[in-house]
Amino acid sequence: MSNPCILCVAITGSLPTKANNPAVPITVSEQIESTHEAFEAGASICHAHVRNDDQTPSSDPEKFAALKEGLEKHCPGMIIQFSTGGRSGAGKTRGGMLPLQPDMASLSVGSNNFPTRVYENPPDLVDWLASEMRTHHITPEVEAFDLSHILQAIRLHREGALYGKLYVQFVMGVQNAMPADKEVFDLYVDLVKRRAPEANWCAAGIGANQLVVNEWAIAAGGHTRTGLEDNVRLDRQTLAPSNAALIRRAAELCDKYERPVATWQQAREILDVPLRG
Repeated sequence: MSNPCILCVAITGSLPTKANNPAVPITVSEQIESTHEAFEAGASICHAHVRNDDQTPSSDPEKFAALKEGLEKHCPGMIIQFSTGGRSGAGKTRGGMLPLQPDMASLSVGSNNFPTRVYENPPDLVDWLASEMRTHHITPEVEAFDLSHILQAIRLHREGALYGKLYVQFVMGVQNAMPADKEVFDLYVDLVKRRAPEANWCAAGIGANQLVVNEWAIAAGGHTRTGLEDNVRLDRQTLAPSNAALIRRAAELCDKYERPVATWQQAREILDVPLRG
């Protein structure tokens, strides 16, 4: 077995609540506990949003700081990736936590439709977020909801606008954006391999698409993301009992395709994200 597969756990997101699944971690302490369990199950990246006490999305840097401190203590070595996604705030508030210097941060490089609204990422905001990430030595994970986002990521990286090694995530299955379509997925993979052969890529499926996109990514040699942010169920009838359960399910697919689950050390080496001194 070779070619380790990096498993990212998206622990909370901005939308799911305990009404959707009681296992969704909301408070910082719940998030730390849930992430620790997922870390032990094989996750090497934590993709994190924070929430207010009423479960609504937050961009409060103090909450992010408390989460980062707890993860560094209880999940030593794990790659901490903060979300700069648009549901947690508007404009530059989306990057207000970047001075905390997480290892990575999500970055959307273009706009697209979401289920009930437009996910707006105007060029000036993209440029500012990318600049903040360069200033604080944060590697972006480019979240690609459309083909144009992949091409934009490749261009921005080539021009030196994105810090570190290029890492692109194909997000598939968001209503009104790119569906989970195997032909399109294969095109994405081929495009990245040809246009940016030095880049790494991963894929995430939303809702019922989570497991199938996990399998496509693992089988194709990429990395993958799972977790309660993207999907709160194991199947139509069964709620996922934890983030760790979804990570274990992805790890089983790694076994199926004879790929070891990447340790945090391997993940940092693959993505060129060294531990901060």
